[in-house]
Amino acid sequence: MTTRKHFIGGVIAAGAAPVIVPSTVFGANAPSNRVTVGGVGIGGIGHSQLPQIKAAGFEVVALCDLDWDYAKRTFDMFPDARRYKDYEEMLRLEGDKVDAVYCGCPDHWHTLVCLAAIAKRKHLCCVKPLTRFVDECRIVVKAAREAGIATQVTANSNCDEASMRLYEYLNAGIIGDVVEAHAWSRRPVWPQGMVAYADWEDPVPAGFDWNKWIGPAKFVPFASKWGKRAPYEKMSKEAWCGDAVYHPFNFRGWFEYGAGALGDMGCHRANTLYKALDLKWPTHVEASCSRVSDVAFPLASMVTFDYPARGAKPECRVIWYDGGLLPPKPKAMGETPLPQEGVLYVGTKGAILFNSQNPAEPVTTVLDPVLDAKAKSIPATLPRRRGWMFREWLEACQGGEAATCNFDFAQYITEFTHLGNLAIRTAKPVEFDPVAMKVTNGNKAADELLHAKYENGWELKSPV
Repeated sequence: MTTRKHFIGGVIAAGAAPVIVPSTVFGANAPSNRVTVGGVGIGGIGHSQLPQIKAAGFEVVALCDLDWDYAKRTFDMFPDARRYKDYEEMLRLEGDKVDAVYCGCPDHWHTLVCLAAIAKRKHLCCVKPLTRFVDECRIVVKAAREAGIATQVTANSNCDEASMRLYEYLNAGIIGDVVEAHAWSRRPVWPQGMVAYADWEDPVPAGFDWNKWIGPAKFVPFASKWGKRAPYEKMSKEAWCGDAVYHPFNFRGWFEYGAGALGDMGCHRANTLYKALDLKWPTHVEASCSRVSDVAFPLASMVTFDYPARGAKPECRVIWYDGGLLPPKPKAMGETPLPQEGVLYVGTKGAILFNSQNPAEPVTTVLDPVLDAKAKSIPATLPRRRGWMFREWLEACQGGEAATCNFDFAQYITEFTHLGNLAIRTAKPVEFDPVAMKVTNGNKAADELLHAKYENGWELKSPV
């Protein structure tokens, strides 16, 4: 296996001091000009998101993926885009022909790809979660801010009609002070609950670089499909993910390569939630879940986050559910079931359901009929953003308003998922000092898991 050290520090080009760069420096990114994009990790989520990026107004000119067989369907969508297997080669050879980079690769590669793009001063969109560890998140956010690039994380919109209506209801005090919020997801739909890595080895498909796919994470031999060796007959409720052990798609359930259901979907639910309640870091996090092994996230979990008062807003509690777990259904919903994805805001006077089952068209509903009648008279005063996440990113690349889930904001929702996963993985409460970046309640295992441990010759260094 070929190894090397990849020093991530001084991510700005050698000899250049970190500065805030005005958008006019980015030639092709100036207002009214085209913005070209290169995609990294295009076979999975990139297959559905790159067409959305094109529809938003970007020009897709370069594509990169380690597995060209898996990525073929995406390559075929963009026959004129130049093709690569190595993202560093793409960035080097494309030069000024690429203005922006989309990162859609597995979670354990996000930091490396993002910092390489930032070093080239490319505008950047990363699929959620932004990183896998808190220290990675701090490094990436700081580097992007210093580079002055336009950033976005692919969490569901927090500036669409449903979100803005929610803010208007809460600002008007329709349900009083929000003291509790319940957020949930139908995920995982990939294998979780594994107690060990695959104990067999399969031939690596021709043309696929398994060592490069592993990158800085723990090396394990390639295993193709579970087949009859799956540890559970059905490891997720829906299991529409296929039978792969690690690749494609099923990296999400492993500690080393993904971030579980909370890491995958928590950013979606938290994007509007954090903005609505003006949240930053919780003071206390505690988890209850099915059996946790040394290698994989559990089949189901419930995580409780406690937040301090924020100005006039009182203390509040956010509870996360996944794996088929749901919060108690409000009586006001009658026989109507809870949606598969959503957030329930509980106030001192009533409750609001934010239904995210269709992420492109979420629905905000005040559950009490009397309060709902009052809510309908509240005027729409907050500005809505047109389009979805990629249109926001395009406008930011062209020198306009920042995307609403830019890296500075995404830091909070990313670390929300990280802290919840610390409580899941250690089966102990977590209390976190965000300034010192320390777990303060004696949970040493959680404190260690704040920091990425790169392997196989790769190294993470803070750009200090």
